[in-house]
Amino acid sequence: MMKYSFARVGLFVVVAAILIALPIPLNPLLKLMIAIIISALLALVLLRGMRDQVAAQMAGAAQRRSDEKARLRAALSGDDERPDAAGEARRDAHGDQETDTQ
Repeated sequence: MMKYSFARVGLFVVVAAILIALPIPLNPLLKLMIAIIISALLALVLLRGMRDQVAAQMAGAAQRRSDEKARLRAALSGDDERPDAAGEARRDAHGDQETDTQ
């Protein structure tokens, strides 16, 4: 993600430097605004591969967070108990009653 961000900033700096160096009688702020637009359009084309990698990394991280959240919710609701652990817990809780009735 950092590499992509630095590439976007670097692309903007290069385009801005070129526009500021050109002897066109425009306000420097207007030149910077034009540089933002041009660098964004160039980034769509030139940085496509990096953008796809960042999107895949972010999707993977979101999936891991979603899986962890679902696991924690299941654990909190009691759905995450193993059948053998649940049976042992029930036997321990009702163990005294079962031995009394036998």
